[in-house]
Amino acid sequence: MSGPAAEYAFDTKHDRYPVAAHLILRDSGGRILLMQRAGTEYGDGQYGFPAGHVDLGETPTQSIIRETYEELGITITPVSLAPAGVMFRRSMEPRVDFFFTADAWEGAPRIREPHKCTELAWATPDDLPSGTLEYVSAAIANLDAGRYFSEHGWEPAFP
Repeated sequence: MSGPAAEYAFDTKHDRYPVAAHLILRDSGGRILLMQRAGTEYGDGQYGFPAGHVDLGETPTQSIIRETYEELGITITPVSLAPAGVMFRRSMEPRVDFFFTADAWEGAPRIREPHKCTELAWATPDDLPSGTLEYVSAAIANLDAGRYFSEHGWEPAFP
């Protein structure tokens, strides 16, 4: 085996949770960029953050930089990123989500993967589009409250 996976040995006796990275991208007016999902079998037709799975051998930071370039054509540097929370979220399967914000980027966001995204929408946090994925408002509220860890979709939920 060669490449990034060659340096890892995995314990197959324990369940693993998918790990994803999300970007809460705000413009100068405080609006947040959302993408209308398509063709992914999860949340199709609903709005979510630019996001993607963390691939084997990459960090969440590397993942969100890669994903935002692939999805939106914008370049973000590690120095412009800030952590915005971690969410252990119940979805189609439990997952671990890392959220980031960026205070600067190069380029104008545009749809680069039309088979995965049909629309971009800038929305204010208190007026998200109908059909926004339900965890999005929780992630925004966590960021605004300075809450850097949450458990979403579980009973009882961690505050």
